[in-house]
Amino acid sequence: MRMRGLAAIRDGIKARGEKVKARRETKAAKAGLGVPAGRDTPVLKFMMFIIDWSKTKSITEILEESHVRFHFICKGRGTASSEVLDLLGIGSREKAVVICLEQDIMVPVLLKRASKSLGLNNPGAGIAFTVPLSGISKPILQVFKQSIHKNISAEEVLAEKAALKTAKKNLEEGKSMKQHDLIVIIVNHGYSDELMSCAREAGASGGTVLNARGLVHQGPVKFFGILVQDEKEIITILTGRTKKVPIMRAVSERYGMASKAQGIVFSLPAENITGLDLE
Repeated sequence: MRMRGLAAIRDGIKARGEKVKARRETKAAKAGLGVPAGRDTPVLKFMMFIIDWSKTKSITEILEESHVRFHFICKGRGTASSEVLDLLGIGSREKAVVICLEQDIMVPVLLKRASKSLGLNNPGAGIAFTVPLSGISKPILQVFKQSIHKNISAEEVLAEKAALKTAKKNLEEGKSMKQHDLIVIIVNHGYSDELMSCAREAGASGGTVLNARGLVHQGPVKFFGILVQDEKEIITILTGRTKKVPIMRAVSERYGMASKAQGIVFSLPAENITGLDLE
């Protein structure tokens, strides 16, 4: 009798858990988020290119020729000193930060085209990488579902097979497929230069700065009793995974929320690094 009672309790707990899970999935479906990947659902990657502003037209042409459905361009600036710029042969600190979404199967093909056209394998030419998505709105996913695999040629299929073979080999050799991170730091305007000096001391090789403005619901907002400034700078640092924690710790200690910079620091896993040796 006791065994039957325990079994009944377990079944009841399991049934309640399934009901809760079903309600969450229904809620997510209504919101158009968290759609699971399946045979007919494309796996998408968030792609980012950081290149000289003068190459903006070239990257746009590459993306259009590759049938990338949409992309966005932000103007930023590099954090390297003029001496480093001269050493790398880079004529300007003005940068174009280009972001887009693409099917995972097309990422190796797109990176190959960009590397060849922009010379990303040459020092100072620019960098490209991808970040995995954890969710996306249903209308955007539907755009990709309607044209899944339609733009893949025989050459691209071979490139994808080669990429998958390399990935399998790396896994077999025990190498992580996520060995790099994108550190994102949001600070009050005017702190990016000294913050980057701190990050370099902790192991960062460089970064890119974007100007931004913080938006709040109503009027001035305070965090921990500190008034939040509107004008912001967003600093992105691509780094090897072993250097991530020291960089984030150093920046947080000197430029965190309790400082005048009021910094917010977080990181994202970066994949498919092209154009930069971070080790």
